[in-house]
Amino acid sequence: MPHGQKDFLLERGSKLEKEVVDGVTMKRALTRITYEIIERNKGLDDIVLVGIKTRGIYLAQRIAKRMQQLEDLTIPVGELDITLYRDDIHRKNQEHPTVNGAKIPVPIEGKHVILVDDVLFTGRTVRAALDALLEAGRAKKISLAILVDRGHRELPIRADFVGKNIPTSLREQIKVAVEEIDHRDGIFIQKED
Repeated sequence: MPHGQKDFLLERGSKLEKEVVDGVTMKRALTRITYEIIERNKGLDDIVLVGIKTRGIYLAQRIAKRMQQLEDLTIPVGELDITLYRDDIHRKNQEHPTVNGAKIPVPIEGKHVILVDDVLFTGRTVRAALDALLEAGRAKKISLAILVDRGHRELPIRADFVGKNIPTSLREQIKVAVEEIDHRDGIFIQKED
């Protein structure tokens, strides 16, 4: 069994949870994404990181912090709430939804925006993020950085930067824990009994 991997140890309702990536390995995956972004871009002056709410925001902040350490550049980090743009969430009895949208500290026109999220699954979250981002402005280029690609795409969406590929069944879920919210870092697979 690899370092940090544990048997299904937590039972949450009718789900069993297994750690497949520990916090140290997760940090390495984010560092690898950071290096790939630096290597594929001749300059970082026009880069803007935009985290998809919720965990994508913290991952984007970590990538920006690592870029600061490596390149001595401050990369702007924005936040994107895609709730209203999703096509797979039905809002019953909600006449006036709250619009949260984008909080991006710089204009994105002429910039290379890198969307950051924790898990890529069907592609619907990313599609919604693209719709929300287009309302914020017209970027020169949009790329996608994902901590975990678990497969099972329903839309033709592919990540440009991937921390880990973790194949799953449709009966499994991937949960990414981040210190800022969950008081620990790690990637877990949840299975139903």
